[in-house]
Amino acid sequence: MPMSTTLYGIKSCDTCRKARRWLDRAGVQYDYHDLRENGIDAETLRDWCDRLGWEALLNRRSTTWRGLAEDERANLDDEAAVELMLRHPTLVKRPVLEAGGSTCVGFDESRYRTLVAS
Repeated sequence: MPMSTTLYGIKSCDTCRKARRWLDRAGVQYDYHDLRENGIDAETLRDWCDRLGWEALLNRRSTTWRGLAEDERANLDDEAAVELMLRHPTLVKRPVLEAGGSTCVGFDESRYRTLVAS
């Protein structure tokens, strides 16, 4: 039985749109999870942090990040970063692709090709 493929992103994000176009053209069946509309659960975020590290997931270039108070951005660790991303799902760097039992952040065509082939 093939593993499911899920793309997590935000509809207005250009990189997410590029990833969706690539998946569509490649004929990959996937579920789309909109982080802004549907949020994200703690279990999924903790799993991603265990696999990738919270530093890879936290988008420090986002408008949301720039809008946070300095005390919210200071002294982050694993748990504090997860709590922050739970409160502000748009802080999750995107897109996040889960495929073939693996997870990757951002859009990289060669990485996507490898993941969806597994």
